[in-house]
Amino acid sequence: MQIYKGLSIATAKPTQAEMQGVRHHLIDFLEPQQPFSVAEYVKLAKECVYDIHSRGKQPVLCGGTGLYISSLVDNVRFDEAVGSTEKRQELRSYAESFGKHSLWKRLSAIDPQAAEQIHENNLNRVIRALEVYEVTGKTLTQLKQESRLEASPFESCIIGIGFHDRQKLYDRIELRVDEMIKAGLVEETLDFYHRYKPTTVYQAIGYKELIPYFEGNISLDEAVARIKLETRHYAKRQLTWFRRVENIRWVYADENEEYKIFLKNVEKVVAKSEIMCYNIR
Repeated sequence: MQIYKGLSIATAKPTQAEMQGVRHHLIDFLEPQQPFSVAEYVKLAKECVYDIHSRGKQPVLCGGTGLYISSLVDNVRFDEAVGSTEKRQELRSYAESFGKHSLWKRLSAIDPQAAEQIHENNLNRVIRALEVYEVTGKTLTQLKQESRLEASPFESCIIGIGFHDRQKLYDRIELRVDEMIKAGLVEETLDFYHRYKPTTVYQAIGYKELIPYFEGNISLDEAVARIKLETRHYAKRQLTWFRRVENIRWVYADENEEYKIFLKNVEKVVAKSEIMCYNIR
């Protein structure tokens, strides 16, 4: 979501002060009405990697969505030509008639691994996964496994930041949401709600929970509680994804001394780096 212009509070885009003079790529460059796929991200991210490396800098990929980082570093190839407009519309009509959850349950029965990675509210990705299966006879998971047969050109050091005490993570999430509200999340979302018709951006955590409040269906307190709940669920999905990643090096933020050493080393690396961001939560 950080690729889209606006949404600064909802997606926690780094401020100029937080960037500390380090160049950041692939944030705040796309109009909210424009769709954007993982395949497009990988293409642009590769261009950034090669460009950064050519200037003697270290590319750092920073974010939260496992699908994006794995697609890039594992050199996943995407066949965007695979598809059927007719089948896509048929699936969308099904969702309109029976609901998003019902369509997601269809995906879960066919490709449980993909369903676990795709939130049922992300209708475009659910439809895409089912469309690929209907057209090719192969699940999205199977096609991705086949696409990894070509070796990756990258050598990657992957670092995960976690918590031994899950409650401490949840406490920080609750505090973060409260700070987002104070920073103007409601006003940012309301402005977007008045200016744009429903797009992919409406799936962003912090936006989709506030829309029922604007429409008078729930209170602001209920909307804020939903944002906190959805963010906790998102964090849990992140941890589930990354715990499957081989060779990931974990650093725990609730181990103060170890984490301080980690941060000092990060500062040294970042001084010689440029950052590619996406979907930081």
